[in-house]
Amino acid sequence: MKLQKSSSFALYAVLELAANPASQLAGTEIADKYGISAHHLAKVLRDLGRAGIVEAVRGVGGGYRLAINPKRITLLDIIQIFESIGPPSATKSDPELATDTGCALRMVLDELDSHAVATFRSITISTMLKLVARRPWATSLRPSKPNRKPAPRTQP
Repeated sequence: MKLQKSSSFALYAVLELAANPASQLAGTEIADKYGISAHHLAKVLRDLGRAGIVEAVRGVGGGYRLAINPKRITLLDIIQIFESIGPPSATKSDPELATDTGCALRMVLDELDSHAVATFRSITISTMLKLVARRPWATSLRPSKPNRKPAPRTQP
């Protein structure tokens, strides 16, 4: 599954703000850290502000801060601001539903979408921060040592 850029940018921003609750962060700081467009991120932050997830702080030292408890907001809450997620509503005129194979495939894909929604609904921003801190991907990204075959044994 691939999220739209706006959804990903929103998650980056919310996670950064949740990780730094005592301070306000400028949108450009977040954009620079992730190598993303500051202009695009500004639009995303505006939408997050309208949804009541972040709030803008004006003036010297201003920026953005998280407006809600990170234990109370899920990935789904943020993603749904920017895109619809879940099984699409099928109509009888959909060509893929014209065959039994198409219907079976649609059923499987709808179930996968339902699982994705359930997963996004079950993971809070607080949980994501813990995952980031643990860095479980770091061990899987380390180069593996080459497999050395043991020297053949000779028989006397």
